[in-house]
Amino acid sequence: MKKAAIIAIALASVLFVSCKEDKEKPKVIYEEKSEGTAARKVDSTQIKVADLPVHMEGTQYLIHPVGDIRIYEDSNRSYGTSRTNSQVSYAISNYNRFEIAGYFENLKFQHIDSTAMAALTDKKVQIQTATFLNTVAEKTKKQVLVYTVVDADTNQDNKVDANDIRSLYASDISGAGFKKLSPDMQELLDWSLIEAKNRIYFRTIEDINKNGAFDKNDSVHYYYADLLSPEWTVTAYEPVTP
Repeated sequence: MKKAAIIAIALASVLFVSCKEDKEKPKVIYEEKSEGTAARKVDSTQIKVADLPVHMEGTQYLIHPVGDIRIYEDSNRSYGTSRTNSQVSYAISNYNRFEIAGYFENLKFQHIDSTAMAALTDKKVQIQTATFLNTVAEKTKKQVLVYTVVDADTNQDNKVDANDIRSLYASDISGAGFKKLSPDMQELLDWSLIEAKNRIYFRTIEDINKNGAFDKNDSVHYYYADLLSPEWTVTAYEPVTP
């Protein structure tokens, strides 16, 4: 009987730990970082790499995605020997005609008649998608790229990655005018191009109860950006208000 009780307690402990680990990590941490907190060590296995350039149909620019590859090695490797069990992927993005997707830290833009390259941003970000609005370009001759971007360490884990808040950005096809469209500290839910209005409509969610998670108790906001305005003016609207 005593043995069965011990086994039951052990199983309960395992289930409790498992449930804790499965709980979704918050995307926002509001507490200030402690000054005594040690900085995380930089992973020395990170290596900068660029994918081969992408040329989107109808444009005059090559786009070079830039990011990190990560090498995983077994613990038995000796420095200076070839004995290793590394798994390496040098691809950091996927390209599907008018969209680049992946996890990369910058894009370099190069005019097809030039050897010079210009970076999209000098800030630490994670770019997840870059979408060329080709149908808008065909009608208006205005060539716009729309991006989903993580631009801040909102969960305070010393990394800017997919575990932080995602935002919406836009630039012209050369990367110039890179501008944030969604408000700070609001998680981008989705966006859609409405060609008849030459607008991007998008939704965000705001953690109004400050619990660090985005859930049914928070507030959804609605916006559109006018693609023909000089600076992609963003306007809030209320489709659910009576």
